Amino acid sequence: MSAEKPLKPGNKAPISAQYGVVGPRGGKTNKEVTGVKGKTLPPTARPGEGYVPVDPTKNGSGKPKKK
Repeated sequence: MSAEKPLKPGNKAPISAQYGVVGPRGGKTNKEVTGVKGKTLPPTARPGEGYVPVDPTKNGSGKPKKK
């Protein structure tokens, strides 16, 4: 699991990517959704679940901006 906190449903996706659904304690659920940068993430099936980025898109929109 990543060191960052999972994103909650309804938050805006920071990057375009496939997001894995994780349980309240960080366990994998084997479900994924596609998140588009700036769009809200959909509701989860159960309360307390969240999203973690799994596979960023390869088209440039999934990459964080360089400073």
